[in-house]
Order: sequence, then C-alpha cells, then structure tokens
Amino acid sequence: MTKTPASGKVGIFAVGMGAVASTFFAGVEFVRKGLRPAVGSFVELGFLQDGQGTEVPVRNALPIADLAALEFGGVDLVETDALRSAVAARVLSEQDLSVVSGFLSGIAAGPGIHDPTYIRNLKAPRARAETAKADQAAAMSSVYREFLSSRGADRGVVLLTLSTEEWRPLTEVHATPGAFRAGLGRDDPSISPSQIYAWAALDAGLPVVNCTPNQVVDVPAIRAFAEERGVPIAGSDLKSGQTLMKTVIAAGLAQRFLGVRGWFSTNILGNRDGFVLDEPANFRAKEITKGSVLADILDAGKHPDLYGDLVHQVHINYFPPKGDNKESWDAIQLSGWMGYEMELKVNFQCRDSVLAAPLVLDLALLADLAARNGGRGVQPWLGGYFKSPATLPGRRASNDLHLQMAELRRHLGGWVGKG
Repeated sequence: MTKTPASGKVGIFAVGMGAVASTFFAGVEFVRKGLRPAVGSFVELGFLQDGQGTEVPVRNALPIADLAALEFGGVDLVETDALRSAVAARVLSEQDLSVVSGFLSGIAAGPGIHDPTYIRNLKAPRARAETAKADQAAAMSSVYREFLSSRGADRGVVLLTLSTEEWRPLTEVHATPGAFRAGLGRDDPSISPSQIYAWAALDAGLPVVNCTPNQVVDVPAIRAFAEERGVPIAGSDLKSGQTLMKTVIAAGLAQRFLGVRGWFSTNILGNRDGFVLDEPANFRAKEITKGSVLADILDAGKHPDLYGDLVHQVHINYFPPKGDNKESWDAIQLSGWMGYEMELKVNFQCRDSVLAAPLVLDLALLADLAARNGGRGVQPWLGGYFKSPATLPGRRASNDLHLQMAELRRHLGGWVGKG
C-alpha cells in the first residue's frame, strides 16, 4: 500500500540549473497552463492495465503527484535563477520565454559545490563558501530541508543535472557508509561534488536521481546509505538522444540476427555540457556510459560470429555554433546472409534538452511514487531512462529499450489499485 498519499506539495530540487533543468521547469509550466501537451512523458501520456485488463492512463492507474503540486528550486555554479539559465541556454524561443519568464525568474538558484579538479573547463562564480567536504555535505543537507520548508513541501526529490565530472576510479573511501563519512572528514579527493550532493540528499531523506554520467549510484557507500535511510535512488546518464536511437536500432538488428562489425558514433554540440566535455578527463565519463550500451544487446558471448569482432567508437566534439541543437552521426557496418556487407547511416539532428526534459519529469514523479511505496536503494525498473542503468548485485542490466519499458510497466502494474 502507498505509505504517503499523492496530495501535498513536492519539492523538486535541481543540482545544476542549466539547459536541461530550465527547459524541464518551463515545459512543466506550459503543461500546467494547458498550452502544450507533455510530449515524451510516459507518466503523462502512457497507459497501464488495470485489474480488469483495461488500458487506462498512467495517472488514472496510479497515485501520481499532480503537476500543480510541484515546487522547484536548485543550485547552480553560474546562474542565479532559472530564467537567466534559460536565456543563456538558448533552448527556448523568445516567445515561449515571455510566457514563463515570471515563473522562471521565481526559481532561485543557490550557490553550489565546486571542485575545480573535477570540472576544469567551467568557471564557477557562484561556489559555496565551505571548502571542507564534511561542511559541504552538512550545508547541502540543510539547504534541501530549508527548501522544502520554504515551499511548504513535506517531501521532495533531488535531481542531479549538473555538468559531467572528471572520471576517476572508485577507491576504498567509496566502499561503505563509514568509510565515506571518514573520507568526508579528511577531505578525501576521491569524493566528488556529485557524491556529496547525493549523500546530503539521502541524509535529508530525499530520493536521488542521477541524470549525469557521474559516479554516484554505482558507489557502494551511497547504495548502502540509501538502503539504510530507506530512500530510493536511480541512474545514471539520461538516455535521450543518440544513445536512445542506438539502442532501438541495435535491438532491431539483434532481433533479425544481422551481424554488426563496426559502430562509429560522433556528436557535435555547443552547449555548456559540450564545453565541459571538451576536456578529455570529463569526456571519459561520458565515453564509458555511451560506449557500454551495445554489449548486452549485441551479445558476443552468444553470437561470436555476429558480434565477436565489433568495433565501437564514440566521439563528442564541442562546436559552439550548434548550441543545444546537437547533431549526431552513426555509421554502422553490417553483415548479412553469406557474409555480404551492408551499411546503415543515421543522422539525428536533435535538441538535447528538449529530449531530456520529459525524462526528468517522469523520473521526478516516479521517484516520488517509489518513495511513497516504501522503495529503498537502487530502483532498476527505471533503467529505460538511462544509458548506464543501475541494477542490483548479481543482475545484468539490459539496454534494450523494449525490454526496459516492459519492465517499467510490469513494476508499475504491481502498484495499480494499491493506494
């Protein structure tokens, strides 16, 4: 049974109020005003079967929080509010911005945690004053609580929508909650800002959704702390653009048992994300999440003749004129009957934040629902939203979108009619 009803305000706190977060905020306001449909949102447009086998809208089947109940806030290292962020991001048209300018300007962004060794390319004029990691964690836990209190919300969700951090291997400090606490106390350099944000959120009793490739949900200490605190966590790295297309196409090729010898992927983008990823150490984190999505779909263990020699390359290039309107190319080398070769080319001219925003909405609403249903720790049923879906120990994650969405429906179907 649902532990907490869907009524009451829900605080949605964005850590990193950049293009994705500001586009998400604006889109929710357009939907609330009845000006635009919630295109791309499973929660708003999808269906589930009720107890009689009849398909009904997700919102009719489950006690999802009403969009009118959402209250927004966050932190950012650059911008002071969501309007300034949206203007700088150049995702939304001037006409659309004029409709929601008052709403966005009312979403203040507090200062954030900055460690220049994790994000080298980005200047951070709005970094928090605390320099000790334990102090940063304590301060953010207070910030989350104060945000909820100021908005009259008794529950909330923390969304990690900040820039991609430099990739570093996990160390002993990440092994247990005790080791992590000790690491905070001695300012261990292996603890990243993302991990501090997540730890503080769990300390405040708030679900965490990692929309970035940063190492958060895969940290054993954070997983164990989420279990200990009885709070759901999900991630990592939104599957929204090129990778979405890649997993859909790969699943189709696998269903037809066509061979794949090579998959070359490249992107050009000019937003803040692209600027940060222009640093090789930061790109490495994205390379890992984007590069790992084919292994389970194109299973070389089962079909070595089809995929045993697969070469998969991923490249991202910062190209300022593109802004948030990313363009991606995929060149796929195929082999068919009797080994004859074929080629498939995909050119996707997409809008990064426009694709990501409805996923963020779903994740915020579903994380809140999971928390009210007693969810704790990793929520693998949300894997379809991520490039690198977190799963439970001993389980193998699937990147096949069809299988992932089927799992999402199965999981939610178990809650239909229960509160």
